[in-house]
Amino acid sequence: MVSITVQPAGRPVKLAKGLPIKVDLPGKDVSTATVGDVKAALVAKFPRFTPSRQRISAKGDNKLLPPETTLLKAGIVDGDEVTVKDLGPQISWQFVFVVEYAGPLLIHPLFYHFSKLFYGVDQQHSTLQKFVYTWMLLHFAKREVETLFVHRFSHDTMPFLNIFKNSAHYWIFSGAFLAYALYSPTYAATSPYILGTVRNDPKFLWACTAVWAWAELSNAYTHLKLRALRPPGTRTRAVATGYGFDLVSFPNYLFESIAWTVVALMTGSWAAWFFLAIGAGQMYLWGVKKHRAYKREFGDKYPKGRKVMIPFLL
Repeated sequence: MVSITVQPAGRPVKLAKGLPIKVDLPGKDVSTATVGDVKAALVAKFPRFTPSRQRISAKGDNKLLPPETTLLKAGIVDGDEVTVKDLGPQISWQFVFVVEYAGPLLIHPLFYHFSKLFYGVDQQHSTLQKFVYTWMLLHFAKREVETLFVHRFSHDTMPFLNIFKNSAHYWIFSGAFLAYALYSPTYAATSPYILGTVRNDPKFLWACTAVWAWAELSNAYTHLKLRALRPPGTRTRAVATGYGFDLVSFPNYLFESIAWTVVALMTGSWAAWFFLAIGAGQMYLWGVKKHRAYKREFGDKYPKGRKVMIPFLL
């Protein structure tokens, strides 16, 4: 049997007022007992202090210990102390993603089908607007399908209030901000911005569609590839290779950026260019952080010449 003392990390935990306490893990030793077992023991004593709210760390180390980590791997021996922090109300990552992508799927049809409500005039949609509208629905529908059936998340939950911050990007920028610009009279069928220009040429529109579709399908393929590297119910990571991965660590970000570049080039919309800049910039920042983590984790096994997001450059 393993016995571990659990004490609060910093301020007292309201849902576990009896801390610090000693928890016993019968039938376990440090090589088989996990952080998840410690969490379960805390729930047994404090039922409202659910596992998703608990952040367990070794004493003197603020690093989060995943539930599947054994005490031996965490450097914890029988009789040691660990600390726990209350993360507050939690919500699943999957649910947050579903809510995020639902925003554009609701907002784009509103601006497209109720133009007079937003612009004060009736208008005939141009072929360009019809193409873009179809792209938006397909893109975010794909995101929803991937969230529900493809993605495996490194963390099960996030703080509840994050749903508002995370959703703002999609509901405001790729939702209302982008939709208001793209379906405005500026891009309507009778607009001088469209008539007699390449943006009214079916060959140009279909060529853009081909590149956009390739980027979207490539993005989906990389997500499937990443899913295959992580067995169900685990947080195991491995070095991905093959299509896109031999050049950059995050080809999913690369292909996503290419798809939005096509939208910006085809429409010439300042809103599309702005959204591309903030979206690609954020993905690059995420990529840099994860790229460094990969290099720390895999060391010499990680390909030295592999860039973060843009082949041979970044």
